[in-house]
Amino acid sequence: MPRLTHIDDPSDERLADYIGIRDRDQRSGGFLCEGMLLVERLLDSDIEVRSLLVASAKLNRLRPRLADRDIEVLVAPQEVLNATVGFNIHRGVIAHARRRPSRTSGDLLEHSVSVAVLEGITDHENLGAVFRSALALGIDGAMLDSTSGDPYYRRAVRVSMGAAFTLPFARLEASEDLIDVLNRAGYVSLALTPDPAATPIDHLNIAEGQRVAVLLGAEGDGLRAATMAGATHRVRIPIRDGVDSLNVGHAAAVAFHRFGSI
Repeated sequence: MPRLTHIDDPSDERLADYIGIRDRDQRSGGFLCEGMLLVERLLDSDIEVRSLLVASAKLNRLRPRLADRDIEVLVAPQEVLNATVGFNIHRGVIAHARRRPSRTSGDLLEHSVSVAVLEGITDHENLGAVFRSALALGIDGAMLDSTSGDPYYRRAVRVSMGAAFTLPFARLEASEDLIDVLNRAGYVSLALTPDPAATPIDHLNIAEGQRVAVLLGAEGDGLRAATMAGATHRVRIPIRDGVDSLNVGHAAAVAFHRFGSI
């Protein structure tokens, strides 16, 4: 059964995990997830939820998912939530959860057939968009280099609609070479680029059963020169003349639709 606690004072020490979250990035073992739909998806996943902060008027909607859960549930008036988190949290619920233990790149690649590989993608909206498309379009997992953003960052979780709760992902160590890791695992690596000399995505034939990695770089800079040079194929998405490129999230969705398993 959930442990319900009613709180009327925003200075209550039991609210410590939720104070001023606009300015905090919960990298040290935990993360925050806000909004009813996302919290419901979080509760439906296998991720450990440490506690919930819920507006009194929103509690009943969550009761069916909490019935058999040993979770601390802090129930407060809407104005207490707003004062605690530092902004009008109009959806009325926020959760504090524990990150899954980190996976190694080797483990992720061994148990996947298709992966998204993110290099230098630090914008959390783009990162969230890539994760959402990857999950929806049949990509098995995501591998991030050491410079890419955090899939559990609050904005990334919101944009991905909670895809990080389901899509397996791993982060490369700074000492690991991306192309070498993919080659050793037997993947064909497809480097997305707007370069007109690259192979059009619809002209590329991949053997049935071949493991595929879709490589995505940051807005503007794209993939690093060494990554581009080492990839198995350089691939472009044909677009109209006069348009320089697609947003990385949109390009990812096109590529995932082509190489995912749906």
